Amino acid sequence: MKTTITNIVLTLALYLTLQVQAQAVEVTERLSQLASSAERSSGHIERNRYRHPAETLNFFGIKPDMAVLEVWPSRGWYTEILAPFLKDDGQFTIAQFRHDDGTLKDDRSIFWARLSANLAEQITAKPEYFGTVHQIELDPPLFVPALAKEQFDMVLSFRNAHIWDESGHLAATLQSLYDLLKPGGVLGLVEHRAATYSDTTSVAVEGYLDEPYVIAAAEQAGFQLVARSEINANLLDTKDHPKGVYTLPPTLALGKTNRAHYLKIGESDRMTLKFIKPVS
Repeated sequence: MKTTITNIVLTLALYLTLQVQAQAVEVTERLSQLASSAERSSGHIERNRYRHPAETLNFFGIKPDMAVLEVWPSRGWYTEILAPFLKDDGQFTIAQFRHDDGTLKDDRSIFWARLSANLAEQITAKPEYFGTVHQIELDPPLFVPALAKEQFDMVLSFRNAHIWDESGHLAATLQSLYDLLKPGGVLGLVEHRAATYSDTTSVAVEGYLDEPYVIAAAEQAGFQLVARSEINANLLDTKDHPKGVYTLPPTLALGKTNRAHYLKIGESDRMTLKFIKPVS
């Protein structure tokens, strides 16, 4: 009798393991298809080789039935993948830049507001592709309108943390993200990574952040680091460029100056961190 029960348990465990593996393969294949979709521009598809969207999202553990928040999607590079992936069974929200209500003073905020407006137009123009995308704003560290706590299974931030840090809002913004996640929810964070020379020494030129510093800031907000990945690492990035990370593509802030050199380097070296909000 004991042998029979043991065999049943082992068979069930094997079945569940194979089922999980099959689902993971299905998710990866679907994400890969969307990353190369004809709905995306050739320029966006070209960046797949630097940003590895299917592998990155799979590393974070995304599932099609999740409630997901993407923070500051900018031109919608990831939104083009996330929205159709989640539209049938999940819920998708984007926290755009603050819109231009006439009170924005600096050129960067006005430019960002224009990017958000353009993305909103794209989503409206292709409802069959994007599905229902809820749109709010993030004016760090606050969301407008204010959101109810513990409503998302996953929050995603791609290359935003350095901007929050520059403005002195990194800690408070991470706390806001923590509050929005359900217990057990995931914060997936990708950020430009500074040059690290030892456990206590690093150099962070414009746009780069020290990885231990980012981890410490997230842990201070209450997050627990559960995994880190080198999916988006770039060993060619020396991180000592004249205009920091903006020297590299896609910005290429130096224009034609040494353009071929910076194109050869590619996009920045990036940390890819997976945090959870502890269940307790």
